[in-house]
Amino acid sequence: MSSQTQGVKRLTVPDIRNRKGKTPLVCLTCYSAPTARIMDPHCDVLLVGDSVGMVVHGLPNTIGVTLDMMILHGQAVMRGATQALVVVDMPFGSYEAGPEQAFENAVRILKETGAQAVKLESGPTVADTIRYLVQRGIPVMGHVGLRPQAINVDGGFKAKGRNDAEREKVILEAVSTDEAGAFAIVVEGVAADLAEEITRRVSAPTIGIGASNACDGQILVSDDMLGLFDWTPKFVRHYAELRTEIGDAVASYAKDVRDRSFPAQEETYFAK
Repeated sequence: MSSQTQGVKRLTVPDIRNRKGKTPLVCLTCYSAPTARIMDPHCDVLLVGDSVGMVVHGLPNTIGVTLDMMILHGQAVMRGATQALVVVDMPFGSYEAGPEQAFENAVRILKETGAQAVKLESGPTVADTIRYLVQRGIPVMGHVGLRPQAINVDGGFKAKGRNDAEREKVILEAVSTDEAGAFAIVVEGVAADLAEEITRRVSAPTIGIGASNACDGQILVSDDMLGLFDWTPKFVRHYAELRTEIGDAVASYAKDVRDRSFPAQEETYFAK
């Protein structure tokens, strides 16, 4: 009997690719089994992003994220999701050395997590690696525009395509990523007209983050969207204010404990 929930069909890579120009793709980052269960009925793609390093582990950026961290969180998300396509980010240093390194690490991710695809940030040398992986049976999602793993080169999280040369570079990377066989491309931190041009020029669906609604879908860091932090990028809309709600809940619990109005453990376990 299938390990998936009976009667539920998980979305596949061809399903996502075939959404080009159709109903926009709903995507969110996800890092744990409980949140995966909550998000799964509503999302087409759950991305186990290397943003986990900043969101969950408190790192200053994504550079310190390891392959083991990504696999651990990928396993958790796969335990909670039965419908959405699950994609796992390949962290910095796990694919840049060349196609063979990327293949070895991507195989490990897919085997140990059960996820359906990996995501690579599509720098100028990555198209050949994407092609190598796809030809060997590993589905790849690309990522162009603002690339968080390039923070040390760029000097920070900076929007891309501000001048003609940079604009052409982003377009070239997107087209190369598409031609290499990526089934979808994340487009981050570019102006609406550039996102629109990229979406028009590539055959794969584009998934925007801070790139307007000109793309074939959208993705956000879930913790930003849920209002868990006191600062989020200006393009993020808060659909909840969980930071406040969690703080209020903890404060209420603390008051109950200090007022001795919280049930003792033995009352909880042995109450009839």
